[in-house]
Amino acid sequence: MSKKIGEPLIEIRDLNKHFNLGGGQILKAVNDVNLTIGRGETLGVVGESGCGKSTLGRTVMRLYEPTGGEVIFDGKPLYDLKGSAMKAVRRDMQMIFQDPYASLNPRMTITDVIGEALDIHNLAGSRAERRKKVETLLDTVGLNPDHATRYPHEFSGGQRQRIGIARALAVEPKFIIADEPISALDVSIQAQVVNLMQDLQRRMGLTYMFIAHDLSMVKHISDRVAVMYLGRVVELAESSELYANPAHPYTQALLSAIPIPDPDVEAERERITLKGELPSPINPPSGCPFRTRCPLATEKCAKDTPALAEVKKGHFAACHYASV
Repeated sequence: MSKKIGEPLIEIRDLNKHFNLGGGQILKAVNDVNLTIGRGETLGVVGESGCGKSTLGRTVMRLYEPTGGEVIFDGKPLYDLKGSAMKAVRRDMQMIFQDPYASLNPRMTITDVIGEALDIHNLAGSRAERRKKVETLLDTVGLNPDHATRYPHEFSGGQRQRIGIARALAVEPKFIIADEPISALDVSIQAQVVNLMQDLQRRMGLTYMFIAHDLSMVKHISDRVAVMYLGRVVELAESSELYANPAHPYTQALLSAIPIPDPDVEAERERITLKGELPSPINPPSGCPFRTRCPLATEKCAKDTPALAEVKKGHFAACHYASV
């Protein structure tokens, strides 16, 4: 990796999040996830809709309480914290949401949207200091500070997402979870927002979990990438390694769907088409969760759930027949 990654800021250990739907039905959204994120690193999390990416992010953030496992944040067991101790950690962990309009209160001016975070953590100071901080944050994310008195509906989608980023930055966090932060934006705006996030990371030493289904954008921003399928991490590697040498059949299929901007190469290459639909997390397959759609599946896959194992230095895959 080109940039220096520090010691782990986040350690996710055997994390589970299951939802009781009633009638004996349990939706297993996140299953036995183990991940670490180093200080200053961007960990990309990818997979199809319904694979558990967003639930993982919200459980790490403790917007959802876990069914099992633990998260160690900056040396502290997150789920053991209560009251003022948890509030202090909340300042260090922030989230950028997918829909920049739904996550902003339409009745609040931008000064109050951003200033609310300052108020909650007693960082606002006087009204003049609060206003100055908000204007500085707007300038930091590339917006006109003079627009602080406007309302969310007066901004474009890309501008609203910048406001969401400014709100996350207001409390000077160490760690930001970006949950599909660009999927609701025009393609022309997506790269601008990602470039802004990278610039802010360099300037402020931020650590990111970047959740997305756009594999090409994840490659651009991430140091390492975790691929999820049916609530489990099935592959984990440095970004360049994962895209060059995908070891899991599911990752290979995902990457084969990324269009290549060369018509001759695109016409020649073979796409991997997965059979069947994504199984329900209420009733997942036995053994390997991917086996019902996998071209390599055998009886062993139906009986034994493959562990996430190192198949090459720093490259992990949960597959009995992983190839690198």
